[in-house]
Amino acid sequence: MSFLPVVLFALAGVLAGGAWSLHKQGAARGAVGLVAVLAALAAGGGVLWLIPGEG
Repeated sequence: MSFLPVVLFALAGVLAGGAWSLHKQGAARGAVGLVAVLAALAAGGGVLWLIPGEG
């Protein structure tokens, strides 16, 4: 099993925490939204990486 999904999930957690921290500090909605979208993309990439494929 590859370590890449673990790295992606860890990155998603860090980004989600960063988005929450930005929100609590009153940052601009665009910045919070961007970081949250990046967290969702990282988590989605980790999930997609775990789906069995042809390889």
